[in-house]
Amino acid sequence: MYRFSWNIIGAIAILLGLGTTLAHAEDVVNVYSYRQPFLVKPLFDAFTEKTGIKVDVIFAKNGLTERLKREGRNSPADLVLTADIGRLNDIVQADLSQPVKTEKLLANVPAQYRHPDGLWYGLTTRARVIIAAKDRVKPREITTYEQLADTKWKGRVCTRSGKHVYMVALTASMIAHHGENEAKQWLTGLKNNLARKAQGNDRAQAKAIKEGVCDVALINTYYIGKMLKKEDQAEWANAVYVVFPNQEDRGTHVNISGMALTKSSPNKANAIKLMEFLSDNHAQQMYAAQNYEYPVKCGVAWSGLVASWGTFKADTIPLAKIADLRKDAIKLMDKVGYND
Repeated sequence: MYRFSWNIIGAIAILLGLGTTLAHAEDVVNVYSYRQPFLVKPLFDAFTEKTGIKVDVIFAKNGLTERLKREGRNSPADLVLTADIGRLNDIVQADLSQPVKTEKLLANVPAQYRHPDGLWYGLTTRARVIIAAKDRVKPREITTYEQLADTKWKGRVCTRSGKHVYMVALTASMIAHHGENEAKQWLTGLKNNLARKAQGNDRAQAKAIKEGVCDVALINTYYIGKMLKKEDQAEWANAVYVVFPNQEDRGTHVNISGMALTKSSPNKANAIKLMEFLSDNHAQQMYAAQNYEYPVKCGVAWSGLVASWGTFKADTIPLAKIADLRKDAIKLMDKVGYND
């Protein structure tokens, strides 16, 4: 059972200098999570049932890195779960994580989806795909990210804000593959092709295609599954088809949800057990199916809906390199005035 009142008790304990004592008071692992309760609660329940170790969780939409900084070495947090490479990198850059390497983690998580020093590990992947209007874009009319900057698509493209972590990561991948000058040209062309100011979430891009605002857009694959499960959004998903870009060269850009062991972890052994559990078969299948994502562990079956979108080749560039280029990508967004 989740004891959300722990948040208040933990804060008092930290003020009294008792944070570590509190965290050791029982067989427990303390998690700070950007991922929503409906995604991770079933996983933590399964872990507790298997090991007897309780999982205390604090959920937040933002601010966990800042919280860890404030709490310092007295933080009760053992593990942080995030929904993208950007926040994992923020934790590393703030020197708030510690390396961990175990035989199981290294076997379960492919090298491109973990930090080279073990400072974070991916849990699931999602592909950043192009969606296209079924009634206005012919099959294979667009097949690469680079083509989004072609003048053929002028006034026909929709995207999120250039400052959003998904756009930043994709731009960072373009820098990694093409260099900053070519990436800048691409981003300028993409901006010039926008049908409207960059705005909205991923679902809003599909809705805009359904309404005829644009013909192609960029979204994460799992939003297709989410929209199909909502009666008022299913028509948005059914109006588009999925294009996995760059299948004839480097492959489709992917991002991850992931986890990092905190530097101050008072329950390190328990936290590592949870990390290994989350990276293994049972949890991987549950986690991926719950949010229509792809397991990072090879050989774990995809959910039926995810499999229906087809197989694809993923870009194998290490996400640690993408994380390192995020600042350059953000500067590039400013240079071209992408959000203007």
